[in-house]
Amino acid sequence: MIRLDPKTTAAIAIDMHRGHLDPSVATLPLPAERCGPVIKRAAALLVGLRERAVRVIHVVTEYRDPGEISANPFWKAAHDDPGKARRGILGHNLAGGPGTEIIPELLDPSDLIVRGKKRYSSFHGTDLEFLLRRLSVDTVILAGINTTTCVLCAAFEATNLDFRVVIASEAVDSMDGEEMHRFALRLMAAATGWPLGTEDIFHALGR
Repeated sequence: MIRLDPKTTAAIAIDMHRGHLDPSVATLPLPAERCGPVIKRAAALLVGLRERAVRVIHVVTEYRDPGEISANPFWKAAHDDPGKARRGILGHNLAGGPGTEIIPELLDPSDLIVRGKKRYSSFHGTDLEFLLRRLSVDTVILAGINTTTCVLCAAFEATNLDFRVVIASEAVDSMDGEEMHRFALRLMAAATGWPLGTEDIFHALGR
């Protein structure tokens, strides 16, 4: 069992915004029946981490206009393809829209927010690495949506940057379905870090 130091650990909650998790406004929604449960599990994780003095950082996808999305050729093609889970992506998380709002149950005034994420990467084009280094963080606990894309990408990039990576397995989910979600967790376990349940994370952090 790994041991984690709260002073050098940060939780990164990736794209836990209304654009994925609020069925009333979501443009790339998680299945409605999965939204409430993952929010509840993530809330329990984040509350417990704050109690243990672990910093919580939210990373939020946000675009100025649809052109910033359609610059990606695959996404542009997926927008009009009814067979793609990401159909309609050109309207996803536009600045000023409700989709960019972090789910209220997951946000605390003590949390830090990194906005302006524009691709699957939480690091590319953002100041996330700068923030982690400034906080003297050497370990990241990843939560969020989607296990299959943004969380997976963050796990690989954090590994490439020599952070210790823990994936909060009960606080991640994917719009790509259960099979792909489970495969992504297996892939991360094989190549990037430790998928751990919430109680295991708390145990690793000690008292």
